Amino acid sequence: MSVRHGFILLSIIFSSLLLLLASYWPKMIWGFAIIGPIILLGLYDLIQTKHTIMRIYPVIGNFRYLFESIRPEIQQYFVESDINGRPINREFRALIYQRAKHVRDTRPFGTQFDVYRAGYEWMNHSLLPIHVEDKHPRIRFGGPDCSKPYDASPLNISAMSYGALSKHAIMALNKGAKLGHFSHNTGEGGLSPYHLKHGGDIVWQIGTGYFGCRDTEGFFDRDKFSEKAQIDAVKMIEIKLSQGAKPGHGGILPAAKLTPEIAEIRHVPLGQDVVSPAAHSAFSTPIELLEFVKELRELSGGKPVGFKLCIGKRNEFLGICKAMLETGIKPDFITVDGGEGGTGAAPIELTNSVGTPLRDAVIFVNNALIGTGLREHIRIIASAKIFTAFHMARIIALGADTVNSARGMMLALGCIQSRSCNTDRCPTGIATQDPARYKALNIEDKGKRVASFHNLTVEHLTGLLGACGISSIEELKPADIFRRVNGTEVANYEDLYPIVKSLCLRCDSDKDIPQRWQNDWKNASAEHW
Repeated sequence: MSVRHGFILLSIIFSSLLLLLASYWPKMIWGFAIIGPIILLGLYDLIQTKHTIMRIYPVIGNFRYLFESIRPEIQQYFVESDINGRPINREFRALIYQRAKHVRDTRPFGTQFDVYRAGYEWMNHSLLPIHVEDKHPRIRFGGPDCSKPYDASPLNISAMSYGALSKHAIMALNKGAKLGHFSHNTGEGGLSPYHLKHGGDIVWQIGTGYFGCRDTEGFFDRDKFSEKAQIDAVKMIEIKLSQGAKPGHGGILPAAKLTPEIAEIRHVPLGQDVVSPAAHSAFSTPIELLEFVKELRELSGGKPVGFKLCIGKRNEFLGICKAMLETGIKPDFITVDGGEGGTGAAPIELTNSVGTPLRDAVIFVNNALIGTGLREHIRIIASAKIFTAFHMARIIALGADTVNSARGMMLALGCIQSRSCNTDRCPTGIATQDPARYKALNIEDKGKRVASFHNLTVEHLTGLLGACGISSIEELKPADIFRRVNGTEVANYEDLYPIVKSLCLRCDSDKDIPQRWQNDWKNASAEHW
């Protein structure tokens, strides 16, 4: 029995009992006078649609909003900490909630960080700031071999599967994508009817389980893929090689969250955990990967196709670059997922200690593509703990073209980071398949919040550019971002993360290749990983 149903039952029992006692003992009417308002409050909580927590937890859910009204950051005490024990997300969570609700997001009392602490970062403004007219710029995806390019927003919804998320959460995200004109990545769980219901732009992710396009043995099915990939709402295809939250490890959907509907969408059996293989069966070498990219591009009718990975062994990615040079086949985009990404489906050792962090990964991928002369027609998407316009500017300056956000979008939906994603008992109806919980999530309201968070964040990005005298995202360079290295030393990203020379990895002699790239380039192979 859910909390909601329990409250209704207890309300009926207590009301009946008090009325019965009052008929024999009139003084008990005072008990009804006390209990009555609580019951009325609970009933109101059940019928209102704005606050999911109050609908799932009538009466007691009001305490969260009471504390929030006293101090807006009260819900941020239980946050993650960095390696030095300093809290992270403290400001960012409140910021996302406020932008999602379209309320004032300004902060009194100045900078909230210690600006003299090593690691503090900032942008320097111009004495000749400009007004950026285009508040929602677009970035074109699609190389020379792509006949149906896609103009993407700088900020989009990162991969989160139906199954991991509820159908109401998926529909709210897609509703937000439609309202805000940005894209929604399906995650590896497959393309469900709920991704298509509201008409938002879709990036269909194909993982190692080939969910939604697999045969009875779990292998890739060309016909099933082609049928779905040519749906108008599907704008791009993303092959998932690895994920920052669990690199080198397949995804897991616990049996408790596997409903008959999800099993049908994924083409998997009921009653057991759905475990994705760690590696693909459709290819096993860099060359075969690119041939798969070409095949999916053809089967989709010419839509942009790329792949997503968390950077691990550098020579393995350079092997893909060598395969591009040998075959002439290039992906339209590469999604770089940082090792700091989150999930409810991986052991702590993988989430904390495996995979290259986003900043280092984007720098490496950007330099690898520049060094091999492949950067011009390949877009880079960055994904991992990106919440604010400054986070976007920072990673774009390092080489990304656009950004995907999962956690930010979940917070906009109303996530409170209770860390119960893997238990099917999410208190906000987002990461659960329990109808008593996910039906409390109002799709229309939460969709508007997702769109509001996206639109305001992108507008603030253009505001940052204008303050620095920069007219477009493409003009943002590493020299525009500064970091305090220690108490007295400051350097910009251009000094800290130098960009290699174009084509420097294609020198005739290995000795002419930059020294720190020589071993990885020498060990890279297009024939094997």
